[in-house]
Amino acid sequence: MSASPSMVEELLSQLQGAPMQQMAQSLGASPAQTESAVSAALPMLFGALGNNAQSGQGADALFGALQRDHSTAGGLDVGGLLGSILGGAGGAGGGAQAGGLGGLLGSVMGGAGGAGGLGGLLGSVLGGGAGGGQAQASGSALDGGNILGHIFGGKQDQAAGQLGQATGLGNNAGNLLTMLAPLVMSFLAQRVMAGGMDSSQLGNALGQEKANVQQQGGIGGGILGSLLDQDGDGQVGLSDLMKIGGGLLNNRR
Repeated sequence: MSASPSMVEELLSQLQGAPMQQMAQSLGASPAQTESAVSAALPMLFGALGNNAQSGQGADALFGALQRDHSTAGGLDVGGLLGSILGGAGGAGGGAQAGGLGGLLGSVMGGAGGAGGLGGLLGSVLGGGAGGGQAQASGSALDGGNILGHIFGGKQDQAAGQLGQATGLGNNAGNLLTMLAPLVMSFLAQRVMAGGMDSSQLGNALGQEKANVQQQGGIGGGILGSLLDQDGDGQVGLSDLMKIGGGLLNNRR
């Protein structure tokens, strides 16, 4: 029996075809260049989340946020969610508003979360703007910029800069990461539901994903290693992990 695909591989396969073309058009890049950049960006995102969820506290907080803000019985509709993101339902600047990404990231950090999952997001697309009719879409689920700020612990500009340089996307790399961050969160929510995972299992799965990324290397693995190497010694050691964990989980204390 063949091994199950990694999370990176699974989401990348779901982005093939129309979603990849949609992102390429938004970025003004070719589908081939976009796919190459996505193939580098997804390991960065999953690997960083794996790092954040390595502690019980981090895994519990992420698990709660996924359940509250991204879970839906209808399954992951990549095209619908991507349409919401690109259509500006959340907006890159939504984090400054009470209903914006502060809600989701407050959940990740243990605070209050918002209701509404993929169905709500798709409803906001069909209803237009900030929310139409059905379960209201939380702006938190669409605001990739603020999600990135917490995933990368304030190093999102560095992450985007390195990705842009390595893939040739330049400044558009930040836009790509902003598109992908909500997709990754919703993908994780569906993975948790489908697998009946608890927070510990989620943390273990993401930890394995991070280990896979670091083992495989490539552009994404190399950038992830650079971001996690906080003390600049070329290695991700205990002191680096303590800095990262403290910064991500306690920055609101």
